[in-house]
Amino acid sequence: MEQETLLNGRYQLLEQLGAGGMAEVYRARDPVLDRIVAIKVLRQDYSNNPDFQDNFRMEARSAANLSHPNIVTVHDFGFADDLLYIVMEYLPGKDLKQLIRERGRFTVEAAIPLMTQACAGVGYAHRAGLVHCDVKPHNMLVSKDGRLKVTDFGIARALATISIGERANVVWGSPLYFAPEQAAGEAPSPASDVYSLGVVMYELLSGTPPFTASTPDELARLHIFAVPIPIREYIPEIPSALEEIIMKVLSKEPAARYRTADQLGRVLLKFGTQRDEPVHVSFPPSPVAPETVNKIPPKEIPPPPRFEPTPVYSPPTQVAAPPTAPEVESASPEIDWITVGLALLALISVGGLVPFWMMVYFAYFPPVR
Repeated sequence: MEQETLLNGRYQLLEQLGAGGMAEVYRARDPVLDRIVAIKVLRQDYSNNPDFQDNFRMEARSAANLSHPNIVTVHDFGFADDLLYIVMEYLPGKDLKQLIRERGRFTVEAAIPLMTQACAGVGYAHRAGLVHCDVKPHNMLVSKDGRLKVTDFGIARALATISIGERANVVWGSPLYFAPEQAAGEAPSPASDVYSLGVVMYELLSGTPPFTASTPDELARLHIFAVPIPIREYIPEIPSALEEIIMKVLSKEPAARYRTADQLGRVLLKFGTQRDEPVHVSFPPSPVAPETVNKIPPKEIPPPPRFEPTPVYSPPTQVAAPPTAPEVESASPEIDWITVGLALLALISVGGLVPFWMMVYFAYFPPVR
């Protein structure tokens, strides 16, 4: 679409912010509410697909109900000029992928706050019953003051309704970041978003995703079968506790990860505030539907520490009870009054028999006069 035109007779397109294989994004002005917005206009071949239209509207409506500081707000969506579009809040800044390209890898101190915010946004959607399906740094917008917001909820789910021949290898998300079950063509779950968050975190800290390949099929194979190189082999100064968290998140089986982004976010938040303490957390495995389990078992990864529903990074310090002084034996032993009483009773009894025996004696042996 050309700039300085009206979309649906309302939105004035000001400049193009970006373009991809699926859509173009514009900065626009909404004269009705007198505000600057961002508009994503989908490609015509997607927009003209009836199944995609229906599912796009349903997913956009669900996304519009999400209200969270770490989620880009959806203001409006519609179909005009044979094009589907979605109107969102405009966030000046860059996406996380651009920042990685410009800055290279992030330090732990810079990465953890960003990932914690991403987990907060995605976790809020999980509580609302929505799975993002396409978590990647391109969908994380970062403002100049460090605020991160996640965008594009539900679009990947709508794309999945298009038949294989029409969707140009789009399978439940982006190949660099999708989970093994997504790579296998299975429906994603909140644990799939958690895996994708782990891939983003790995790239943010090391400067490269855990798996790279020249084709989507090869990437899918790596996600399903390959064990990622431990991140400390790239960056030795990364704390071992953080490496354990990342390796857990990148587990092949969904049940071995955190079940929601909220749980991962709490672990990262605790890690950020207790950097010097070891991670001691546990997490009970959740039941997994048969369709979400990989058919071919992956190589075993040495399990990191288990995780509790409320992650705790270090057990409460066990405060030793103050030493008690040894008992001092009393100088005078305790008197056994029962024994004393019995002895007195015996003495009285014996003493009472003396007159009796004297009477018997004098009866047989009277005194001589």
